[in-house]
Amino acid sequence: MLVVSDRAIWFFELILGKGIRGLAFWPFILVPTSTQIDDVLLNHERIHLRQQLEMLILPFYIWYLIALRRKGYMGISFEKEAYANEANLDYLKTRPIFGFRKYI
Repeated sequence: MLVVSDRAIWFFELILGKGIRGLAFWPFILVPTSTQIDDVLLNHERIHLRQQLEMLILPFYIWYLIALRRKGYMGISFEKEAYANEANLDYLKTRPIFGFRKYI
């Protein structure tokens, strides 16, 4: 479910830092009002929703925050997978389970 909310994004920016264009927080995709919503952005966030579901949600967030502190945003395997495949709108149809492991 897509939620356009500056307030929700503001909260997550306190934790993750400024500049969030979109954020997957099971089962929602959150975007600020300033974001241009397109298929590539939605696909990127849907990849994150699939990752969250595979990891039973809470462990995903723990792993994400630890990786963020250790490796930085672009060093996170979840982000590497999502960026590498965001333009492939059929990716989730053929994505292997735990597909993010390829990017660790």
